[in-house]
Amino acid sequence: MAIEGKGLEIRIGARTLLHPTDFHVSAGDKIGLVGRNGAGKTTLTRVVTGDMLPSAGSVRVSGKLGYLPQDTHASDPRQTALDRMMSARDIASIITRLRKAETGMSDPDPDVMTAAMGRYDRAMQDFEKAGGYAAQSEAIAMATSLGLPQEVMQRALGTLSGGQRRRVELARILFSDADTLILDEPTNHLDADSIEWLRGYLRRFNGGFLVISHSTELLDEVVNKIWHLDAQRGQIDMYSLGWKAYLHQRVVDEERRRREREVAEKKADRLMRQGIRLHAKATKAVAAQNMIRRAQRLLDGTSEAERGEKVADIRFPEPAPCGKTPIMATDLSKAYGSTIVFAGINLAIDKGSRVVILGENGAGKTTTLRILAGEEDPDTGEVVYGHGCKIGYFAQEHDTLDLDSTVLENLAHVAPDLDDTHVRSILGSFLFSGDDALKPARVLSGGEKTRLALATLVTSRANVLLLDEPTNNLDPASRDEILKAISKYEGAIVLVTHDEGAVEALNPERVLLMPDGDEDLWNDEYLDLVAEE
Repeated sequence: MAIEGKGLEIRIGARTLLHPTDFHVSAGDKIGLVGRNGAGKTTLTRVVTGDMLPSAGSVRVSGKLGYLPQDTHASDPRQTALDRMMSARDIASIITRLRKAETGMSDPDPDVMTAAMGRYDRAMQDFEKAGGYAAQSEAIAMATSLGLPQEVMQRALGTLSGGQRRRVELARILFSDADTLILDEPTNHLDADSIEWLRGYLRRFNGGFLVISHSTELLDEVVNKIWHLDAQRGQIDMYSLGWKAYLHQRVVDEERRRREREVAEKKADRLMRQGIRLHAKATKAVAAQNMIRRAQRLLDGTSEAERGEKVADIRFPEPAPCGKTPIMATDLSKAYGSTIVFAGINLAIDKGSRVVILGENGAGKTTTLRILAGEEDPDTGEVVYGHGCKIGYFAQEHDTLDLDSTVLENLAHVAPDLDDTHVRSILGSFLFSGDDALKPARVLSGGEKTRLALATLVTSRANVLLLDEPTNNLDPASRDEILKAISKYEGAIVLVTHDEGAVEALNPERVLLMPDGDEDLWNDEYLDLVAEE
């Protein structure tokens, strides 16, 4: 019931994310893995779970491992949410037999139907012997605690919103009876009640877990150790401390390193001056060169250590001129199968207006943005784009990115008029420099995908931004940058978010309440609904 790493090294191209490191996660270890976006946190978890191979070293996992990645895409959209959740336990094969038998029972051939009924009866007997009904009740109760009512659990995954699918995957991992958990941003798309339930679950969890989260509240309440992945040094600083004690110790460690850097600089300066003096004497040339090399190594180490953790320079584009009403949506409705998501939605997006859309997961917030962006058609109604309308769409699941193309190619696709130098300059401001620009988008972490998707908006000259959870997966510094960008943008913004800070930065004029489509002038009482939705 543990994870053990021996000499684990991770390299991506020419960059070393992690120098050879030993570590272990045992029962009772409740570890928060922190570090800036792009430091390699998600890559480390993928190596630990076997999704990626390390450059050197090994990882050994004993017991059952439950892994929640940032990007959760279920393979079969026809599978019900409940069956997806139940598949995490050993009764999954029995459920598969039941579903196949159900299909056969509807066959018009009487012989096929009779044989299927026999298979169904035998599968049901096995289901009962395996405690299937008790497990099903447990699964439904857990899903309800995570904001997934029973009627949602009976629906096919393909009909659920991104937030609902994410909750299903989280519920599935927690239901799996895993001995050790690896959770990458588990609070994404959770409302306040669900987050509170998750905190309690993790506090009571008897196994070990490794959690990546930018929620300081979650880290403060549930972890007893902190691993800080230092992007500059490629090392994990391991603290057997809770969150607040770690923050204090980190300040102490940074001060110690600062003093060590000062000593190293002084020593390097002395060596350099001595080497220059000796270099003037022909008989001392070799000694002089050795001194200068030693000094240079000290200076190189100092400059590397002194490099601060860079922050993405997130700026939204200067909006192109447009008419009074860039987007007019009339009588929109959308249904998936027999489930009506919303109906009768009317919304006018005027030049420079600021609108926030609120509603529970599954209420149609993301679908509304996709329809406004032209990514999806409504069942009824229409969207009319006014004179000069230019839309910049940020999708919460990064659907606008081509995962098979590189970072550089993704930006070049949306800005074909820019030369390579200009494209690389923009990517550099979003912390994609050197070989990082040549990485396939598929291997990026959630935070890196967010930065790349935001970078594609820079060249768009969009005058209407449709932003769906733009602060998800971002470290605090990057989140602050996007909040500043939202507050300063002069075009229109339609925002979907669970982040109260993003709403405050937007300073909305209006709110659209889903699924009913009621529109109201904004007042701060609605702020209480943001985290609860």
